[in-house]
Amino acid sequence: MENRINIHVKGQEAIKTLYPVGGYLKKSPLEQSLIELVLFRVSQINKCAYCLDMHYKDARHKGETEQRLYGLSAWRETSYYTNRERAAFAWAEALTACDVTDSVYNETAKEFSEQELIDLTLAVTNINTWNRINLAFPNEPGTYKVGLFG
Repeated sequence: MENRINIHVKGQEAIKTLYPVGGYLKKSPLEQSLIELVLFRVSQINKCAYCLDMHYKDARHKGETEQRLYGLSAWRETSYYTNRERAAFAWAEALTACDVTDSVYNETAKEFSEQELIDLTLAVTNINTWNRINLAFPNEPGTYKVGLFG
């Protein structure tokens, strides 16, 4: 790949505006394990290698199993995700595709409180932003170390 702008050097003023969102989500009533799975799933959809590397490592560090991570792209065909997780994945996929139907909303709203659904939406939109930044200005996949960004 051709060298591109190093966003972490040249774009620091811009990207530092995104860091507080991650800080907020760490205090969210949503389970951190669920957030990590959602971040991983959206990164799969968006084909962001750096974010996949990051969220795989973070999820494993927090105790997520390899089986659940490897099976995430086929979550509908597996039995090892909870109804709450399935609703979160459906919401994340719909929101990432910009096609949020009443059906998906209603199913998700059965599993999440209003505040949780707002926080889940923020997590999905935030990782979509990071995925797009990393696709435009790639970091080297495989270089992420757990805890690098707090």
